Amino acid sequence: MTLETPVRQPAAPDTAPRPRPSRWVWAWVGAGTVSVAGVMLVLVGYLGVGLLSGAVDWTGLLAEPMWSPSDSVFGGLAMIYGSAVVCLVSLVLAVPVGWAGAIALSEYLPPRLARPLRMSVELLAAVPSIVYGLIGIMAVRPLIAWLGDVPGGDSLLAAGIVLAVMITPTIVAVSVDALSAVPDRYREAAYSLGLTRREVVRSAVLPQARQGMRAGVLLGLARALGEAIAVFLVVGRADGRLPTSFGELLDSLVHPGQTLTTKLAGPEPVLAGTSGPYFAAICGLGLILLALVAASTVWGIRRSSGSGPGAGSAARGIRKRQPVRMRGELDRAVGVLRMGALLLPGALLVAMLAILATRGSAAFAPAFWFTSAAGSAGGGVSDQILGTLLLVVTTGLISLPLGFGAGILLGVYASARAGRVLQTVTVVVGGTPTILLGLAGFVIICTTMGWGRSWLAGAIVLVPVVVPVVALTTAGRVGGMPVEMTESALALGLSRAQYIRSVVVPYAWPATLTGLLLGLARAAGETAPLLFTATVFFGAPALPGGIVNAPVQALPTHIFTLSQDSGDPQAVSQAWGSALVLVLITAVLLCVAVALRNRFEGERWTT
Repeated sequence: MTLETPVRQPAAPDTAPRPRPSRWVWAWVGAGTVSVAGVMLVLVGYLGVGLLSGAVDWTGLLAEPMWSPSDSVFGGLAMIYGSAVVCLVSLVLAVPVGWAGAIALSEYLPPRLARPLRMSVELLAAVPSIVYGLIGIMAVRPLIAWLGDVPGGDSLLAAGIVLAVMITPTIVAVSVDALSAVPDRYREAAYSLGLTRREVVRSAVLPQARQGMRAGVLLGLARALGEAIAVFLVVGRADGRLPTSFGELLDSLVHPGQTLTTKLAGPEPVLAGTSGPYFAAICGLGLILLALVAASTVWGIRRSSGSGPGAGSAARGIRKRQPVRMRGELDRAVGVLRMGALLLPGALLVAMLAILATRGSAAFAPAFWFTSAAGSAGGGVSDQILGTLLLVVTTGLISLPLGFGAGILLGVYASARAGRVLQTVTVVVGGTPTILLGLAGFVIICTTMGWGRSWLAGAIVLVPVVVPVVALTTAGRVGGMPVEMTESALALGLSRAQYIRSVVVPYAWPATLTGLLLGLARAAGETAPLLFTATVFFGAPALPGGIVNAPVQALPTHIFTLSQDSGDPQAVSQAWGSALVLVLITAVLLCVAVALRNRFEGERWTT
């Protein structure tokens, strides 16, 4: 019997097409890069062209306190002084509370309690600035009027208090991240030496986290410098007030003033036209404001990315023990203070919701949501809700591919040095005052291109608000990708574009979506850019029928207009009801983003 050895037939050649080259990846990366760089170029170009349209007396703009366009006097010193005082007051109030609250959240509370408190801080950070302005009108201005015996209460101090409440969540959030990044071995070494919790925090944790905590302060300063609407409602907008003595300086705190952002948010940028010395002076103020915001943002990034103290310095700090006497009592007292500072953001959130619920009770009626406005302060806000959703959805559709492309460039393609430069530019774009975006959109899109008031123009000027958030969250997720995933993908012969399509996109999409929702939560409450480009108070249809000369009504600008008529009880009630609707929409977006972050935080692979 003959046994035949089976012969394996050669396999037929694989005729299936190889994976497509994924050219869309390059398109996304290129579009994202162009969008981030383009915003900076457009802003700088817009301000530069404005400066060239007329003669600018820089000495007078920086050193002259008086501002009188009718006399061709354009002095910005009083506005620079007002911006400096308002920011200084906000930092003096917010930094101690923010740092103490962050330490309590990171070092004193267990995770099951820290997570809901952290979410309350994030909810405060997402509250639209127009809502802070309303609360400033209702609560802060009467307080200043009582303390300083000033009719109305409009003052630099009122603006500083409102800004302090606004920037505290930013300081807390960034500081918590910096404290959480400190390795546990420093804490364990300090505890092993017998130090109390207060001494461990002071000697082992803070030396390592101080760079990031300073960055939180500087990023909060960048937001304070760029805020327009909340300050606009409580500062008084009085030109030319510059103290000449220490007594006048203290007195100026409780009297009306002017800042760079409130001057740009007023009617003068429209009255100045698009050329001439008046418009050039306005652009000069915008350039000064942009330079201040960029400087504080860049400084914050560099300070946070700088190398912190090493283990040796931490160990030297650990050996500096406090005297034995009263150590326990001092430790408990400091712990109580820090826990009290942590509870303050939660109390602010509860108080804010209580004010909105009581003053905005009109929003609890279904008719308020589903009927159109009637007259100057009647009816509901259905048209404003539709306009806001149209702006938010359009902004999201434009921002998603652009932000994803910029994030992929930062996380995959850029070298270390180029990545730092691109990250700096991205953060500066994200910190750009939105009033400058609105002015640039008004001149370029609405006037030069002839679109007029247009919902699409409003969505376009909101895109720079969202794209940096999407880009930075995507880049952060990609930066945490395990190295073995990249090595395995490249070992299989995938091209870089195929690797991004098959590996990076599935891994990074949760962070991209979270960043998109966070950015849209902020964009939904923006007021300043929409005032110049997209919205009207009444007369616009619920949904536009075109693009050119097709304005919409939106909740932020609706609230802003109603808040100007604070003497009409019906207008005030309508403003508070609209504010509650806007906060609920923003809270839904933020809660979805937080849920996604908690769901996918720490996850290494997503199919």
